[in-house]
Amino acid sequence: MEQTHAARLAAQYLRLGGGRLAKIDDNQLSTRKWEHETPAAEAFWNEHIAPLDERSLDEVISHLPTINQH
Repeated sequence: MEQTHAARLAAQYLRLGGGRLAKIDDNQLSTRKWEHETPAAEAFWNEHIAPLDERSLDEVISHLPTINQH
């Protein structure tokens, strides 16, 4: 099964040592740095994920581990 662009972005971010976790509350998505992340992961987030429109950003966030899983 082929991954979506959002899933690939989230996977790459996590591979680089990303520490953000998704928070899903009443179907509202948000993310926070709950853990330390590597400089490479932070740079990747800022360059490839942060500039996305809200819908695309929500899709990427939905592929991150959630605070409930942690």
